Amino acid sequence: MKKREEVYDLYWYFAAERQKIFMKKWKGFLPPWTEDSILQEYKFCNSYRVLDRVSQYLLKNVIYNGKKYTKEDMIFRILLFKIFNKESTWELLESKVGDITLKTFDKKKYSAILKDAIRKCIPIYNDAYISCANKAYGYHHKHDNHLELLYQMFQIDKVQDKILKCKSMKDAFFILKRYPLIGNFIAYQLVTDINYSEAVNWQEDEFTVAGPGSIRGIQKCFTDRENMTYEDIIRYMYEHQEEEFKRLHLEFPKLGNRPLQLIDCQNIFCELDKYCRVKFPSLKSNRSKIKKKYQPKKEKIEYVFPPKWKIES
Repeated sequence: MKKREEVYDLYWYFAAERQKIFMKKWKGFLPPWTEDSILQEYKFCNSYRVLDRVSQYLLKNVIYNGKKYTKEDMIFRILLFKIFNKESTWELLESKVGDITLKTFDKKKYSAILKDAIRKCIPIYNDAYISCANKAYGYHHKHDNHLELLYQMFQIDKVQDKILKCKSMKDAFFILKRYPLIGNFIAYQLVTDINYSEAVNWQEDEFTVAGPGSIRGIQKCFTDRENMTYEDIIRYMYEHQEEEFKRLHLEFPKLGNRPLQLIDCQNIFCELDKYCRVKFPSLKSNRSKIKKKYQPKKEKIEYVFPPKWKIES
């Protein structure tokens, strides 16, 4: 593979600097947390995926909310939340139906609740990534197709039982991606989120999928991949992180003793693509601007992590 050296080095700089910003905020330091004008002005995801707000909400409110659920219910809760990927939608459904489990899932009731929200001009989907919106099940409204998808998966196909039998993330990924409305990228995100729970315990470093943003970042970072796939490139970054931080004399404050995982390295390529739109605007892609400016959040996040990671918050 042939690297575009200034962008390749920028990948490691971004990963380290973004993580240092997080650590300063977490420890209560006052802004500015960085001298980097691009990181000051624009919104970027954390170097570790688990630190972003939606992932933290998933952990605290969907998976580890102090209540006990069956493994089957847990998988359903995770997929329902992630289909919409929006905290307010989850809270709306909970306020109307109570505890969300397979037993309380009623697609007609859920549909009525969501249609009422739409009539009130309340957004029900997160715009962080666009979930597939085709009419796979013949419904006019996007959410009705997604509710039918969940019904087919959990009530008809018993996908929860199939997932619980999977020995790896990759096995579960191939089960999920067979369904309409779930592409490769979404299926990978879903199995990653399922693996946050205690329902399964798959190895994180055996499988990855490059999303569209990650592919754009890789294309800016490498002039020639030669015979390597996008996933090979992500694994290369995962396997060489320690030596590259050392080579560039970059301090990378790990999350506990946890190095960046494949999912994190994949995500950083997506953020690198965004950063390059300002830093190296001559590197063209189908995106030319960063959509969101950084706006500090007033509420403080109390961070939690999957217990099996053994990270103290």
